[in-house]
Amino acid sequence: MAFLTLEDIKISFNLFCVVYGVGTLGMPANYARAGYYWATGALVLMAAINLYATVALSKVMLAAPKYVKTYGDIGEWVDGRFGRFITTLSQLLVCCLNPIAFLVLGGSLLQVLFPDTFTTTVWIILMALSLVPICMMPSLKESAGAATAGALGTIIADAVALYVLLDNMSDIPEGLSAPKPALSFDGVTSVFGNLSLGYAAGVLVPALQREHTQPERMPRVILLTLGACTVLFFMVSLIGDHNVGCQIPGNLLFSIAGTKLGFVAPRGAIVIAFLMMHLHISVVFAIDLFPTFYIFERVLFGFHKQIFTLETGEAPAYIDNETPKEETTTSSAVVSKVDAPVAVYASSTDYLKACTMRLVQITISTIIAIVWQNHFLDLLDFVGASSAALGCMILPVWFHLKVFYKDMGLLEKSWSIFVIIFTSALAIYVSISTGKKLFAPTIADPTILFPYCPAEFQKMVYLNTTYYGKP
Repeated sequence: MAFLTLEDIKISFNLFCVVYGVGTLGMPANYARAGYYWATGALVLMAAINLYATVALSKVMLAAPKYVKTYGDIGEWVDGRFGRFITTLSQLLVCCLNPIAFLVLGGSLLQVLFPDTFTTTVWIILMALSLVPICMMPSLKESAGAATAGALGTIIADAVALYVLLDNMSDIPEGLSAPKPALSFDGVTSVFGNLSLGYAAGVLVPALQREHTQPERMPRVILLTLGACTVLFFMVSLIGDHNVGCQIPGNLLFSIAGTKLGFVAPRGAIVIAFLMMHLHISVVFAIDLFPTFYIFERVLFGFHKQIFTLETGEAPAYIDNETPKEETTTSSAVVSKVDAPVAVYASSTDYLKACTMRLVQITISTIIAIVWQNHFLDLLDFVGASSAALGCMILPVWFHLKVFYKDMGLLEKSWSIFVIIFTSALAIYVSISTGKKLFAPTIADPTILFPYCPAEFQKMVYLNTTYYGKP
């Protein structure tokens, strides 16, 4: 048997394209906040948890009846109506909050690309307006081409930013070294949110596994793909933190924009990096929003009811940990993040209602993005901790534990329980911590450029020997 088939490689590529995104921009900041040892430990632990959780979800789907096709179906098969509700809620939160983060990032990127034109607020509005036409399309199915463009955009943006950073921060005077962060419990735990968002792959598994002609090969594909992503996350983190330390900005791209780090990056490099990231967020903005469009259109107007049903019937009542009983009553199913169904509108009036609802949703996202425009990293942490952690770590491990409890050894049971308790506790704490910064922000001191550093290194790059009185 081949180690990897051509089909495995295609599935792996699709998974990689969706996972590798804006979460990488905050990876170096994890080291700036938590320091080398704590950040590395967090990355290794979160990689282990996410790889286990994603593979666990794949195994649950392998054990499920054939009519179980979406993440919501899995939730209802294992935990009844509540299972469907909680899986739907986690996906809905991710699909609503991610586009807000994209608007915040896009507005900031455009302001740097076109200086002395408009404020970030105006750019956020203009970006939202530019994305309205694609959001008004009756349906949108994520294609391999779109996913590829998005992933390549992120890779190129990261590569250019890291190269410019290394090139300009390599000539370190003798006796100087990058300052270490002022460690705090909040600083260390906050990396959980960013890493949760970076690894948010759980909701993709049902769709990809359903397309595979040999779904039993999916656990291997998942391990290899997320393992490769982990290596890239580690490289981006270390290179971004190298020779910069706690003075790396919360957004990797902004480390090469401006003069905070004591150098002026080539304008061409800035334009390429920012345009590539803008390409990524333009692609994924509508992809993330479309599932929420369908859900709200069904709830508010009764559209798409025929595509919210299980193929063979309702998720069965749970009878035994190993042999769930199949039944055949009708039940509602929910769109997953990558399973936006083909929208069907009976008349132009129905389509007009849908367009109006979509405009309202985009408007609300835009208003929230304007309010949170100065809290991009906090927003990423909040999305990761509040919704990605639930949908991609806690629920998959819980489903796996419940379905395979009788077959699991004591060690694996203990690990599963640890993962659920540990991630739940951190998710609640980080959600509350970052939520305070988003919903009750305080006015930051404009003279503090590097908030993760000790007080002496917060206002000037450490390479400025004149400022620090060093020869």
